[in-house]
Amino acid sequence: MANGDLPALLRPVFASKPLPGITAILVLLLLSLDGAEVPYDRNSQGGEGWFPEVGQAKTAREAPEHSGLTPTWTNQPAFAKDVFTFARVRYSRLSRSARIWWHGGYWYSDYPDSDLNLSYRLQQLTSIHTDPNGRVIDLTDPALFDYPWIYLVEPGLMVLEEKEIQVLRKYLLNGGFLMADDFWAKPQWANFEREMKRVFPERNWVELEIDHPVFHLVYDLKGPKEKLQVPNVLIGRRADVTGITWEYREGEECKDIHFRALYDDKNRLMAVACYNTDNGDGWEREGEDEFFFRNFAENRAYPLAINIIIYSMTH
Repeated sequence: MANGDLPALLRPVFASKPLPGITAILVLLLLSLDGAEVPYDRNSQGGEGWFPEVGQAKTAREAPEHSGLTPTWTNQPAFAKDVFTFARVRYSRLSRSARIWWHGGYWYSDYPDSDLNLSYRLQQLTSIHTDPNGRVIDLTDPALFDYPWIYLVEPGLMVLEEKEIQVLRKYLLNGGFLMADDFWAKPQWANFEREMKRVFPERNWVELEIDHPVFHLVYDLKGPKEKLQVPNVLIGRRADVTGITWEYREGEECKDIHFRALYDDKNRLMAVACYNTDNGDGWEREGEDEFFFRNFAENRAYPLAINIIIYSMTH
C-alpha cells in the first residue's frame, strides 16, 4: 500500500456497484486594547452540519446526513470498545458581535458525513477496527481521555474557554493527539495560533516538510505539498477547468498549503494543523462528484488522514 493511489476496492458511493454498507492579529489587538470579554457562541444556528440538538449530540449518528448516504457497519460485541474512534471537538466560536470578525465555519462543519466516511474507509483499508458511531466531545468531558485522537475543524474563529485550556494541555502532554483542519488565510491562522498559545505558551508551531515520515507511513504521498491541497467541493468541481484548488478569504489568495506541528519535550508529535486545505470536504463529499472524488478524496484527503492517524497511534 506504499503508493499514492488507493486500492481498486475504493469506490465512491455513486459507483454502479457501490461498496457494501456505503449506501489573527486583529483579535490580539482587540483583546489587548479593549480588555473586555470577547462575545462568542457555541452552537449557532448556521452552517452545514447544524441541527437543533447539535449542542447535546454525543455521536455522529445523532445528526442527519446532508451530503449523501453514509456507511453503516458493526463490530463483534466482544470488541465493541477495542476500536479507533473519530472524536470531533465541540468548541466555542467568535460571534459577529465581537466587532472584529471574519468569515469562518463552525465546529460541526462537514458533520456527520466526514466522520463516518473516514471511519469506514480507515477500517476498510487498514487492519484497524473503528467505532461505527463516532463521537462528539467537549474538552471538559471526563471521557476525553478515553479517545487518543481528536479532530478540530474550522478553528479560525475558535475561542477556548478558560476551563478548557488546562484540560487540553494535560490531554496532549499525556499522549493525546490533535488534528486541526480546514481554515484559510492569515487571520484564521493567527486566531488559532493565539488560542493554542494559551495552551502551550512555551511552544511554537513547526512546519512539516514533505520528507517527514507522516507523509509516507502508509501511503507514499509525493511532493510538492501543493499537490495535497483539498478544496471545498464547489471549487474542486471546477478545478479541471480552472486549475484552482484554493480559497479566497479576506482578500487573500490562499495558494500555499501548510502542515504545522507541535512537539512535546520528547519530540513526540502532539498536534498537526492542516492549514489552507479542507480534508473534511474530501471525506464528506465523496459521493457527490466523481471528479472531486478521484482527484481530492481518493488521492489526497483519505491517504493523508490515514497516514496521520496511523502515525499518531504508533509514535
